[in-house]
Amino acid sequence: MLRTAAAPISVTEPGRRRLGLLPTAELTAAGVTKAEIAAAVRSGTWTRVRPGILISSADLAEVERTGRRPGLDALAVTTHLARPSAVLSGATAAWVWGLPRPRVTTPVVELTDPHRWRRGQGWLMTRASLPEDEMTVRGAYSVTTVARTLVDVARAWPEVHAVAAMDAALLRGLTTRAELQRVLDRQFCVPGIPRSVRAVQLADGRAESWLETLGRLTFAALGLPPFVPQVELWVGGRLVKVVDGWYPGPALAVEFDGRVKYARPAFGRTPAEELWREKRDEDLLRSLGVAFVRVVGDDLSGGRGALERQVRRSLDRPAPSVREFQEVPRPAGRTRTDAPLDDGWLARADDLVGAAPPSA
Repeated sequence: MLRTAAAPISVTEPGRRRLGLLPTAELTAAGVTKAEIAAAVRSGTWTRVRPGILISSADLAEVERTGRRPGLDALAVTTHLARPSAVLSGATAAWVWGLPRPRVTTPVVELTDPHRWRRGQGWLMTRASLPEDEMTVRGAYSVTTVARTLVDVARAWPEVHAVAAMDAALLRGLTTRAELQRVLDRQFCVPGIPRSVRAVQLADGRAESWLETLGRLTFAALGLPPFVPQVELWVGGRLVKVVDGWYPGPALAVEFDGRVKYARPAFGRTPAEELWREKRDEDLLRSLGVAFVRVVGDDLSGGRGALERQVRRSLDRPAPSVREFQEVPRPAGRTRTDAPLDDGWLARADDLVGAAPPSA
């Protein structure tokens, strides 16, 4: 029976750079027979992910464990198609860039090709213009640039998802407003482009989470005045807190609370330590006249009416007569972790994809 370790290194080494994919054409060219391939598939040693594309079952399990199945499916499609002119685009490109995306029940690998439209099982290739400066390579993926990706998805995605992706890209410095505008100018007659124009206008790279984006858009939809994002509050020369939103006049802080903030706190703190630290900081600021409105996801859906009334009441309250704190708006948002982002393709020192199985 063929074992994974029997695959020639001339195939497994390049395969490791594409999440362990093993094209049958490369295997047969390296001398592996069709009978050996069939035996390995029957035994479960290898799994067929697409016609002519295999992967060891161990590597497939590792890819799925580490959340990289979308990348594997994308590479399997591009390897199978073997079209240098086709690049990953749309929601697939958004995954490659590590941008937030709407949840879908049946993922489809999206591609763009300037010469041909095609559809297959689990993939869709759109024919559209692809200027050279709107294509790039990220790791193993040929992909549209961040700016082109964002403009493309904004034509189809719901507004909040499109704006959240733009906020995330601007926050991380993956693109600029000038780059987005250049793509918009080129697509002025493309169907749906007004939606992309509106999303760019609404984007703000100071938002540090999807919930903050949704909150900003919801406040605007409710007719509430805009808040200043990401404001540092200092007391006695010490940075006490950075609030998600700030109304300077009434000294009103707005905090958008997602579960992740408390379930997986930053900087090595436990959930209990995070809650205690936040309570102590807020107690201090409240004693100095700062008011807080805390917003969770439910407030931005079914609870909008109550949220609007709460914010308006807080805005109408008297401002503190003496300000024993300093407010310093940040010119830009900051990512909330010091760890490098793993967008699914980055090399890892402990990556098990393509590693030889331990000796029996």
